[in-house]
Amino acid sequence: MSASNHFNDENSNTSNNPTFDAILQARLDRRGVLRTGIVSMVGSTTLGIAACGGGSSNAAAANVPLGFTAVSKSLADKVTVPAGYSAEVVIALGDPLTASTPDYKNDGTDTNFANRSGDHHDGMEWFGLDGNERGLLAINHEATTDSGTGNAPSYFLHANGGTTGMVRPASEVDKEIDIHGVSVVEVKKSGRKWSYVKDSPFNYRVTPVTEVTLSGPVAGNALVKTKYAVEGRKTRGTINNCGTGRTPWGSFLTGEENWVGYFARNSTDDAARADKSVTALKRYGSNQGAKSRHGWETAVTDAAVIAATATDKYARFNASKTGSSTDGSDDYRNELNGQGYIVEMDVYNKSVTPKKRTALGRFAHESAVFSIPQIGKPLAVYMGDDARGEYIYKFVSAANWTESDKNPVSRITTGDKFLDAGKLLVAKFDSTGAGTWVELSISNPLISGYSGYAFTDQADVLVNARLAADAVGATKMDRPEWCTVNPSNGEVYYTLTNNSKRKLEPASGEWAVDSGNPRTYSDTKGNTTSKGNVNGHILRLKEAANAADATRFTWDIYLFGAQSDAAAGSINLSNLTSDQDFSSPDGLAFSPATGILWIQTDDGAYTDVSNCMMLAALPGQVGDGSKKTLEYTKESDKTKVMVDTYVGKIPTSSTLKRFLVGAVDCEITGITETPDGKTLFVNIQHPGENTLTTDIANPSKYTSQWPSNAGYGAGKRPRSATIAITKNDDGKIGY
Repeated sequence: MSASNHFNDENSNTSNNPTFDAILQARLDRRGVLRTGIVSMVGSTTLGIAACGGGSSNAAAANVPLGFTAVSKSLADKVTVPAGYSAEVVIALGDPLTASTPDYKNDGTDTNFANRSGDHHDGMEWFGLDGNERGLLAINHEATTDSGTGNAPSYFLHANGGTTGMVRPASEVDKEIDIHGVSVVEVKKSGRKWSYVKDSPFNYRVTPVTEVTLSGPVAGNALVKTKYAVEGRKTRGTINNCGTGRTPWGSFLTGEENWVGYFARNSTDDAARADKSVTALKRYGSNQGAKSRHGWETAVTDAAVIAATATDKYARFNASKTGSSTDGSDDYRNELNGQGYIVEMDVYNKSVTPKKRTALGRFAHESAVFSIPQIGKPLAVYMGDDARGEYIYKFVSAANWTESDKNPVSRITTGDKFLDAGKLLVAKFDSTGAGTWVELSISNPLISGYSGYAFTDQADVLVNARLAADAVGATKMDRPEWCTVNPSNGEVYYTLTNNSKRKLEPASGEWAVDSGNPRTYSDTKGNTTSKGNVNGHILRLKEAANAADATRFTWDIYLFGAQSDAAAGSINLSNLTSDQDFSSPDGLAFSPATGILWIQTDDGAYTDVSNCMMLAALPGQVGDGSKKTLEYTKESDKTKVMVDTYVGKIPTSSTLKRFLVGAVDCEITGITETPDGKTLFVNIQHPGENTLTTDIANPSKYTSQWPSNAGYGAGKRPRSATIAITKNDDGKIGY
């Protein structure tokens, strides 16, 4: 999601837990005598720099240099791929998924979005049907494009640009609800061209009103009882779906990220509750008086929605206590407790009800990726909580992997086996360059005796995983986004997207510059200047003995995002060239077929020089880099501040280069491929989202007209879409 709509800029972690940076500083101070440092004179806090914005591995391919010519940075309203490659749109917002649904007009008059592709195509996974030329794509639909003015919800979805104000028309709200969730769609290749199958029996949608089962330790607990689910064993739908995962047994995982922003709370709700739920709500960024993102709860007053209001379709988006029950079974005070999970779906069978896997914890989920399965060993699932100052987690299954689990009779039943019982752990980084996974268990005295919140049982720990992680002293991170596992060695990579609050002399609500995020500088776009660590970095972990259930790990920083002409010794710490530089890493995935690490960006800092992009990398391993020492001068008293950091091996032109640049205002996100590595599917999300005009009838005022300007579809309103990338010689992508 772009900077203009970032709910993950939330900063609700007020614990005294250490930051990743403080621990990294201590680590490097100890290691300094063993490594060679570089001292860079920076001068002041304002640097004056105009910054801008498991499968089997193929080890042989991974050791071969990347074979394409790097794509140049671009501000053009198009998608650019290397010479020798082709990219085509496969499916876009509004495309019909049934034979009876009309083609998309793209003028704001379209309806029936429960049978159309949703908006903001995000994380995505491939599920084969017929080799490498026919399969299913499971596509997340994270959000909807609002007006760049910040007023009109779902600007391009409605004929007049959408209604603003306190009461939303139900006809608009219905569209907005249904463009969220997940699409499952059949795609096939004919000759060299990929397309989706409009009338495929496999096509279906999961939206925020689809019934979903709660599974695992939280199911049936009082914390998830609502008027809709008085027994606490189901909820409605999934929302703000960002990253994804594919289980080793062939099912689809989708993560619920910034769900809290869709729900309102009354201005007097704290007093109405008068219990510990107030603490929990605030820890997840829901304060009394909070307005919802789109005002869906207000549609309940629309006279045309009597049938819908009988099921509280809209009222559920007000998560206030309005009833008199002790357990919340007569209102929606617990509605938020049913959101924020990893959801499992069997994409091959639309009749199977999706399940929210509560054992994996509740937070702002991005992707969920598995350790490399080993016979007779448990599985690990790695996850991140995408908000400023939040944590890195993993789940370790109670069950051990067997050969028969690869091809189960029932995928969802196998999910019950591996995802409903096990241990949820959170990462603590220590000063030796190692770290510890700490179990979040009610039996841990740090949790059961936590003064900040009175946990009742293990379900309470999982529902309020952030509070439990606070209690055990987990290490604060800078917005953990996607993660991925290197199929050649099992190391885990996390994108830490950015932190604009990183300062040398922090004010209230800001963080001090230190080792893990050592850079603070001026980032200028036109008349706007931002300061802080705006370009982000990528962290990697190595489990002790490569064991999924290890409680110890080692770590380093793989890459720092930066512009190529920034100071190499202080900002551009990975020595990126103009063919490699990037900002705000977000999407992240290894190719099982080639071993390439794909890095995607969601950037607001570098977009005066280039639209968002995707890079290909051939990474090394944890510990292959060196220490660097930075020197700053405080403006207040001119004293020097020395900041150490540790950077992975510097990439070369053969091991890191730009592969794709997207359309204007878009985010590059979501990536999956055919098993042979010859087709890459990528999502282009929210092109044109910074359109400011109120004259929606005038396409010349849109900042983007993609993909219609690429010859796809009716109308000129910009649309999120999935593209297929192939190599013209039919070879593997990247080589």
